[in-house]
Amino acid sequence: MAGSDEQEGKAIAGRVEAFVRNVVIPYETDSRRDDHGPLDTLVQEMRVRAREAGVLTPHIRADGSHLSHRDTAIVLRASGLSPLGPLACNTNAPDEGNMFLLGKAATPDQRARFLDPMVAGEGRSCFLMTEPAVDGGTGSDPSMMQTRAERQGDQWVVNGRKAFATGFNGAKFAILMAKTVRDDGADGATMFLVPLPHPALKQERLIGTIDSSMPGGHAVVKVDDLRLSDDAVLGAPHEGFAYAQVRLAPARLTHCMRWLGAATRANEIATDYAVKRQAFGKPLIDHEGVGFMLADNRIDLKQCELMIDWCADALDAGGKAITESSMAKVAVSETLFRVADRCVQVMGGTGVSHDTIVEQVFREIRAFRIYDGPTQVHKWSLAKKIKREALTRGAETA
Repeated sequence: MAGSDEQEGKAIAGRVEAFVRNVVIPYETDSRRDDHGPLDTLVQEMRVRAREAGVLTPHIRADGSHLSHRDTAIVLRASGLSPLGPLACNTNAPDEGNMFLLGKAATPDQRARFLDPMVAGEGRSCFLMTEPAVDGGTGSDPSMMQTRAERQGDQWVVNGRKAFATGFNGAKFAILMAKTVRDDGADGATMFLVPLPHPALKQERLIGTIDSSMPGGHAVVKVDDLRLSDDAVLGAPHEGFAYAQVRLAPARLTHCMRWLGAATRANEIATDYAVKRQAFGKPLIDHEGVGFMLADNRIDLKQCELMIDWCADALDAGGKAITESSMAKVAVSETLFRVADRCVQVMGGTGVSHDTIVEQVFREIRAFRIYDGPTQVHKWSLAKKIKREALTRGAETA
């Protein structure tokens, strides 16, 4: 990933923040949405305005190179100041992570067909890895994947079911992950690029969830006799688990970046409320119980910022940063949830109403504690690493 001058990132972030505050935030009361998220008509209208303002896909330069992860952090945080900001600026999940992966693994033809239109903000994508629990499929444990791709002549034939397919409804293409068998008989996994809509991929239902910021919602999808040629393979066959790590570590961090922006905005709203709202003869903020909650928020927001920057530096240094991103995801998601919860509490009845975005930020960050790996799975993985390191130290000193 190409590095960038620190001033470049700050300048882009400044333009994004001004756009979100002045143009995007007024759209928060727009009625073009359903139970799952904003409608594509609203998204495309905002993207036209983002393109005019020069802030569409701001983390990718005109030559296709990316900002550093550190600079991306401040840009995506600025886009996250509104739940609509990432959609307007084309920095939203799962598209941002899919763009990153395609930039690393796609062939020139695949880039032209799938990546370039996405960078231009001309459509959405989805990432099909998670599977229904009732099928015994993969959730946080990719080794449990039940969807299979079998080689038949010169084609791959894929069958299975996927769940929590964010944005599948209305997406232009999917990155589909399936179990495959290597030449030596060992299990592997392969990623495929599938144009949508496709008759072999059928949406069974949309899952009602606590969050409501994703166009297209979260779908359960049946993959029925999907036939693909070799040019649909993303990267090398059987290396899907490795490519998943290429995508997931940075994508965990960009989730943190966006939601830090959202929590920052929620805290601004709660602070403004506490300064203006009178109770028991003085502003709410002058009551210690309220003032201390806002002080805790200020501390927690700064800690999240520093944690994100630490992980971004590890990625910018060329490492996979799997452990760092896992730690950052846990720390930031749990901390931002406490921030959002305090914002709701400070605002009382107004905090649980739809009068501001505070209650939505609370709901979205609650879901974030599960998406991209639940907190407990990340801690379990970290505990295993701690054990290995301890046993290694013991062996070295024995």
